[in-house]
Amino acid sequence: MSVVGVHPRISERHPEVTDADVLAAMRSMIRYRQRPAGEWLAVGLDDKSRLVELVYQYDEEEDFFFVFHGMTPPSAKTLKELGMER
Repeated sequence: MSVVGVHPRISERHPEVTDADVLAAMRSMIRYRQRPAGEWLAVGLDDKSRLVELVYQYDEEEDFFFVFHGMTPPSAKTLKELGMER
């Protein structure tokens, strides 16, 4: 079973995004892609039905996700990168 870690900086920089919001968004990812540098970019819905932008590392050997960036709403750049621009 996968384990998800959430960097405390997320809620420090974005107090409207809690660890629970990040975990919910990870469970309900709508789009994701791996960037050339290795980290993953994703968007998912939190329990309040808000679209949350996530950037994380994944350790396949440990089956561990470490989310180091999260915010809502996602930036226009993120939506474009994921093919979701309006």
